[in-house]
Amino acid sequence: MSSRALRRLKRKITIEVLWLYIARVLLENEPLKAYDIKKEIEERFRFKPSTITVYRVIYGMTSEGLLKRENIGGETLYRLTDMGKENYFKALKLLNELIDKLEIRPSK
Repeated sequence: MSSRALRRLKRKITIEVLWLYIARVLLENEPLKAYDIKKEIEERFRFKPSTITVYRVIYGMTSEGLLKRENIGGETLYRLTDMGKENYFKALKLLNELIDKLEIRPSK
């Protein structure tokens, strides 16, 4: 049984930063349909964002210039832009710096 604080943290580092997971999936598998992005997140990261949330985040990322929408064979597919890649790697650096500051190391 996890505390409310831990459940809240899990939500904050999954659903509330879903763009990171979308970017990660697209770094290896682009271009993809929104539905396929959602399925990859579920399989790879073991959490299930709602379909509406995934689509909302994808549309936001597209309007912000992090994703590019392409119409291929009558299907709408998404690809990470250079700006999307740059923001993804900056976010990873920020998270790694935070983990480094929070981590407790044994004294020598």
